[in-house]
Amino acid sequence: MRLSRYFLPVLKENPSEAQIASHRLMLRAGMIKQESAGIYAWLPLGYKVLRRLAQIVHEEQERAGHIPLLMPTLQSADLWRESGRYDAYGPEMLRFKDRHDREMLYGPTNEEMITDIFRTYVSSYKDLPVTLYQIQWKFRDEIRPRFGVMRGREFYMKDGYNFDLTREDALHAYNRHMVSYLRTYERMGLTAIPMRADSGPIGGDNTHEFLVLAQTGESEVFYDARVPELKLGERAVDYDDREQVAGICKEFTTLYARTDETHDVKVFEDQVPEEHRRVGRGIEVGQIFYFGTKYSEAMGAVVTTPDGRKVPVEMGSHGIGVSRLIGALIEANHDEKGIIWPEGVTPFHVGIVNLKQGDSATDAACDSIHAALVAAGLDPLYDDRDERAGSKFATMDLIGLPWRITVGPRGLANNVVELTSRRTGESEEMSAAAAVARIKEIYAAL
Repeated sequence: MRLSRYFLPVLKENPSEAQIASHRLMLRAGMIKQESAGIYAWLPLGYKVLRRLAQIVHEEQERAGHIPLLMPTLQSADLWRESGRYDAYGPEMLRFKDRHDREMLYGPTNEEMITDIFRTYVSSYKDLPVTLYQIQWKFRDEIRPRFGVMRGREFYMKDGYNFDLTREDALHAYNRHMVSYLRTYERMGLTAIPMRADSGPIGGDNTHEFLVLAQTGESEVFYDARVPELKLGERAVDYDDREQVAGICKEFTTLYARTDETHDVKVFEDQVPEEHRRVGRGIEVGQIFYFGTKYSEAMGAVVTTPDGRKVPVEMGSHGIGVSRLIGALIEANHDEKGIIWPEGVTPFHVGIVNLKQGDSATDAACDSIHAALVAAGLDPLYDDRDERAGSKFATMDLIGLPWRITVGPRGLANNVVELTSRRTGESEEMSAAAAVARIKEIYAAL
């Protein structure tokens, strides 16, 4: 992609309405445009990151054996009346009537609809277990939307639902989701800590939230300092191996980590040595629930057991806030110049800056580097605008591409270009071929 042909409406000044870094930088970097309170248009750069995150979520869900589908954003109020949640959910639910006077709602979550789909097609234990998920837009009419995509009204979310015959099966699904989420966040360059939490309107008595530590987080968190050091790394996971999956979950949840809603001062002080006690703030980026037969009993989602009995299925639901993740990533990865994308989620893998646009040698060198990167399956952004070098560097720093290749007449005279790391600011001179090879090596490792 050439920047002269791309739609990237960057802003030089900080927007007055932005209170936190992620909101400010997403507006300045031309990622989003506010259309109304808590509702944003996703511009090309922001949409590109959104799709990259969604792809990682899809890959890790399918790796864990979960099956994608797509449900509508609008739902019938009748389904929610079956579960008893229509009147209980609260004013966050957007309710309306269609032209035939039927009561409808814009889905804030999909437990009722997925249960209806399941009960329509599954009636035997032989078809279990099954876990279905989607990545779809949701709407919750927040009373005070703020912080950009972190607390918006419309948001892009992965929501998944497991259906199992027994409690033990359903708890394995819970554990499977926890491990798949840990791997998902690590691939994105995030440390997301599973913390025991409150289930809220979803229901159930077993739930964990995943929180990214950040000073701007809305939740106060209490945790053992050793928790953020835990990593899955490159270990192989067999999601059908219940003992292995449960062991990983135990590893990541034994040390104390709770939100303010479930914090127990006595347990915190008894379990955590004083030197390891930490109090901070966190951004919620996902949550998993086990709620048993809450919805299946209410809505008649039953299966026949091997001995001929009909029993309600055991269920759980599991969400990742995909659009919210972008805000969390920026909160955890930025400096005074702009965003610093981790390699796993960057909208473009590398930026190419031409210091003398129109010069035949630098133009040819940039074209050659761009072609070599594309041929390697990478996605570079070539700044071929007729702008000052300072303006080009500022744009690259603002949008946060993790690597930059700078090409100028002086360097080419010595057969070198400059490769710069956005995170460290360190630069190294090398041949154009060596720079391309280095970028290929970095992303091959991912």
